[in-house]
Amino acid sequence: MEAEMTVVQEQAPEAPEVPEVPEVLVSVRDLKKHFPVTKGALRRKVGAVRAVDGVSFDIVRGQTLGLVGESGSGKSTIGRTLLRLEEPTEGTVIFDGGDMADLSTSGLRKLRPRMQMVFQDPHACLNPRMTVSSIIGEPLVEHLSMTSRERNERVEELLGLVGLNPEHANRYPHEFSGGQRQRIGIARAISLNPDLIVCDEPIAALDVSIQAQVVNLMEELQDLLGLTYLFISHDLGMIRHIADRVAVMYLGRIMELADVDGLYDNPLHPYTRALQSSAPVPDPAAEAIREKIVLEGDIPSPSSPPPGCVFSTRCPEVVDRCRREVPVWREVAPGHGVACHLVPAT
Repeated sequence: MEAEMTVVQEQAPEAPEVPEVPEVLVSVRDLKKHFPVTKGALRRKVGAVRAVDGVSFDIVRGQTLGLVGESGSGKSTIGRTLLRLEEPTEGTVIFDGGDMADLSTSGLRKLRPRMQMVFQDPHACLNPRMTVSSIIGEPLVEHLSMTSRERNERVEELLGLVGLNPEHANRYPHEFSGGQRQRIGIARAISLNPDLIVCDEPIAALDVSIQAQVVNLMEELQDLLGLTYLFISHDLGMIRHIADRVAVMYLGRIMELADVDGLYDNPLHPYTRALQSSAPVPDPAAEAIREKIVLEGDIPSPSSPPPGCVFSTRCPEVVDRCRREVPVWREVAPGHGVACHLVPAT
């Protein structure tokens, strides 16, 4: 009886998994926006307001970059310059691999459907003489070839997506509450299936009870439509809820940039720590005993920023070097950058 022969085939080792590289939708490098200050009958330039003074960051497709800071720090100017509603003074904005500065007027018009904006005041940004159907349908008229029936069906679909009754399409903005008007603005922003939406403090003018509903809606739409957000706000608590990465701005510059957990769990810049300490926490016992950092004085004028670090006039940890030298932007941990002399190099 012949012995049975068993053939064992060696299995090839499995190839190691290659980590997926996130796709950068927007890349901003050394962006500056200076507004000229003029004087006299001849409007002679005597200075400049440095609203944005050399910022760099990336926005990954499908994610949310939160932009936080006090009023006057340049957050809204970044958003408007990103969409070329304001022309940059210097720097580059690369959108989906193309340089925005190279676009002609016609080229920019073709790109507009891919970049939209949700404004802060839902009442001021909606034409009171137009019906909701006309407001939401206006981008469709401008950029798409659709029949009246197709456009009305799309408007009804968009109203349903943002949680409004499609039967109210023929009403006017004043017939809706503030939260409903912001939903109309969001419906208009997503009507052309954009890639990027700049949200310029979209919940600041709303009641606290409505703010969470609007943010939850924006998160749902992001998952459903694959949207990418630049979310501008001064509310650190809300930014933590919606953002994947957070950039902290002060007087036209980015002080710190990190993923949301790294920034909130390990804030490195004194300004970031001061902002966090000013945000209320839901636990009354913890709120009563936690230490708060009070910044003295007001934010300096962007037309005459202080020498050295722009935060040196208010920083509770300032040293002489801060008043003389501009801090160099450094990445102190993977994905965690900061501009501060006091943070030790790694």
